[in-house]
Amino acid sequence: MRSSRFYRPVRITKFTFNPFQENTYVLDNGTGALLIDPGCWDAAEQEELLEHLRTNGLKPVRVVLTHAHIDHVLGCAWAERTFGLRPWMHKADLPLLKAVPGRGAMFGLPVEAPPEPGGYIEAGDTIDLGDEQLQVRSVPGHAPGHIVLYHPAQAFVIAGDTLFHRSIGRTDLPGGDHETLLRSIREQLYTLPEDVRVFSGHGPETLIGEERRHNPFVRG
Repeated sequence: MRSSRFYRPVRITKFTFNPFQENTYVLDNGTGALLIDPGCWDAAEQEELLEHLRTNGLKPVRVVLTHAHIDHVLGCAWAERTFGLRPWMHKADLPLLKAVPGRGAMFGLPVEAPPEPGGYIEAGDTIDLGDEQLQVRSVPGHAPGHIVLYHPAQAFVIAGDTLFHRSIGRTDLPGGDHETLLRSIREQLYTLPEDVRVFSGHGPETLIGEERRHNPFVRG
């Protein structure tokens, strides 16, 4: 059992970065920090994220990708250069990671090639942050290797581009499949308690219960 005297809950800080308005998350419990989907694209965005870490005395211990689409990985090369951290991700998204420079050229964006993964994660794994653990769930459909990070004790899930406020992730990109995404949401997200907060890869947060009842694309 944790001692309440020394327990520090996980804090979630959201940054909205790059031309795609992607949500980058920093998770910390007062000591180490996880960088989730670092999308910081230019020097100003990188400095904004770095200033948050400096101000709060945080040292990143791992970079984790929910998936490897371009908007979620634009800061990976910077993170390796600055902190010596390579991204951890599901192996099924490796082709997407390698395709990022080409995708940048398609959008007319100068993109620094992301580094090779530091390691691979899959369903059933846990990501440690001090004494806290986040559960890894596999939710393909938007991307073949998409994962989410669930923290039962504080009832939140970092959902990437699976479930949004009254919407879902697009499935017309390479590796996407609409029916697979709907099944992933029903089996891996809608089975969570109603009060679980959903921190999505774009837009505002929402609640599992709210989306079960009101999401027009997939009802519970």
